[in-house]
Amino acid sequence: MNLTIAKEHLLSGLQAVQNVAGGRTTLPILHNVLLRAQPGQLELTATDLDMTVSCSVPATVGSPGATTVPAKTLFGIVRELNGLEIEMEVDEKNTCSLRAASSYYRLRGISADEFPPLPVFPKAQQVELPRERLAGMLRKTSFAMSTDESRYVLNGVFFSLKEHKLTLVATDGRRLALVEEEVDLPEQGQGEFILPAKAVGEMARLLPGPGNVLVRFAENQAAFEFKDEKGAPVLLITKLVEGHYPNYRQVIPTEARERVTLPREEFLHALRRAEFMTSDKANSVKLTFTRNNLAITANSPDVGEARESLAINYAGNELAIAFNPRYLIEPLTALTEYDEVFLELTDELSPGVLKVNGPFLYVVMPMRLT
Repeated sequence: MNLTIAKEHLLSGLQAVQNVAGGRTTLPILHNVLLRAQPGQLELTATDLDMTVSCSVPATVGSPGATTVPAKTLFGIVRELNGLEIEMEVDEKNTCSLRAASSYYRLRGISADEFPPLPVFPKAQQVELPRERLAGMLRKTSFAMSTDESRYVLNGVFFSLKEHKLTLVATDGRRLALVEEEVDLPEQGQGEFILPAKAVGEMARLLPGPGNVLVRFAENQAAFEFKDEKGAPVLLITKLVEGHYPNYRQVIPTEARERVTLPREEFLHALRRAEFMTSDKANSVKLTFTRNNLAITANSPDVGEARESLAINYAGNELAIAFNPRYLIEPLTALTEYDEVFLELTDELSPGVLKVNGPFLYVVMPMRLT
């Protein structure tokens, strides 16, 4: 196998796949990227057996072939090479030679035959939608995923494709984020699945950009196909989280006593400042609503005290409630396109609901007032 490839093309292909390779595995082949040269292109693939990412980039191929080489090592070398073009040659012992300008490297590879076979994706439900829309939906929900492995069905984002709506939900039992968008959903595109946290992270990294993404899903796996900013096709296939997602609708409050309009950015920065005065033992901020004013206070014996005051339009009864500041900071950070948010409250013991002028809501449990 030998080929010539532009450094920027090889680098973009490696950037797309190299995060999946390696990890905590002890299998050497899983630290490697599969390189398959075909006329006019080089296909790069990496897998951890749960998730596979593949990307094709243009190349001038002298003789086709396939091998695998350590992904992180190859990425590091290519990133630092000076030349604009790289010549790659692989011999019968899977030794990969790289030449660029005055640089020469030899990497010991492993036969492509030892690389795990790529998942066979059956004919399945599918839907196509703009990449930026799906990326935004993941951004507005993924922070609420659980990291508690004993509640594995919550270790991901729930996708529901029904009645011409795509609904994404994430919860860790203490807060819940939900976003909904209308989509052109064919009859065979209806269904639901739980996308695991690692795949969510890769999608958040790879997905933003122009164009559409084709989402396909079957009983135990899902695939996402799109083109990167240089037009190179990218395919991500992942196993899905098994199990039934809890009935999230039943935890969403149906009514509230007060609805407060808040300036998103001002509220966010005040919370970030107050968070500095919290600790592991005292990790709450208190919100006190009085006439046309919101007072944000944090008090930790180990750290100190914070007091913030925001002028707001509020004419209701005095109300105090405490939250983990991180549980408010994360959704406010994700809602970048909104200047205002609405906080719906009932009393100090009932969940708060954060909303915007859009298809998003966020339920957060309060903490004990101190």
